[in-house]
Formats: sequence, C-alpha cells, structure tokens
Amino acid sequence: MTNQETTPSFEQAMDKLEQIVALLESGDVPLEQAIELFQEGMKLSQLCGQKLEQVERKIEILMEQEGGLVKKPFNPSADEKGESR
Repeated sequence: MTNQETTPSFEQAMDKLEQIVALLESGDVPLEQAIELFQEGMKLSQLCGQKLEQVERKIEILMEQEGGLVKKPFNPSADEKGESR
C-alpha cells in the first residue's frame, strides 16, 4: 500500500488483514513473502486502530455536549498521532 493509493475503508482493511493472518497461520508462505505480509499487516493494523480512535473521539464529542446531543466539527489533526489530551 503506497501513499498514492486511496486509503481503504475500515472494513476493507480488516478483510485484508484477516486474509494476511490466514496466510501466515497456514505456514505455507515462503519466508520473504511472510515478512512482506507481516509488514503489510502491521500497516493495516495501525490504520484500523487510527480509524477506531477517530470514531471514539467523535462519539466522545457528541456525548460531552450539555443540554442534549449537539454535533460539532471534529478536527482529527490535533490528536492524529494518538497523543494524550
């Protein structure tokens, strides 16, 4: 996956990650290919983690509003690296 490619959806990334895990668990993959698959799996895992964190922050923003649920803009750039608040 390169930077020029479009970022897969959470579901697409999870599907690909499951395929990679199944291949690696089968034990029928040559070492070089296993290393490449592992690296791709790690990238997909990080992508899924980031997407889940973004959704979690959106939910927190909605729940913290006083006087009912009020949607406000979400700016992921402030916490994009997963830094603590």
